[in-house]
Amino acid sequence: MKKIILESKLVNKGHYVPGMISNGMVFVSGQLPVHHETGAPMAETIEEQTLDALHNVELVLKAAGVTKNDVVLCRVYIPSVEYWDTVNTKYGEFFGEHKPARVVVPTRELHNGAMIEIEAVAEINKD
Repeated sequence: MKKIILESKLVNKGHYVPGMISNGMVFVSGQLPVHHETGAPMAETIEEQTLDALHNVELVLKAAGVTKNDVVLCRVYIPSVEYWDTVNTKYGEFFGEHKPARVVVPTRELHNGAMIEIEAVAEINKD
């Protein structure tokens, strides 16, 4: 196993790493819509938060040497199903023609008032 670490202006307060590589797969921990590069507060809209969380997933993927096109599964956590259509639209714009397997899980409130959290699993291309 290999840990994936991000350089970030934010301190990781939990007992986890942003990602792990194991057996040719990249496992991305749940990413909130926080700004690792700037430390700026979360955006106010679900549209912006969705794109920020996906950006953070992409940062971990890049650090592991893979791209969003290598993602095989995403789990998307939202506090209410009312966000589903908006999240689906932004998610589709992000992935384009690539359509990984996905589950959307309506939860109660998320950490720090976030409106979304996204985790992913990607395959390391062995070509």
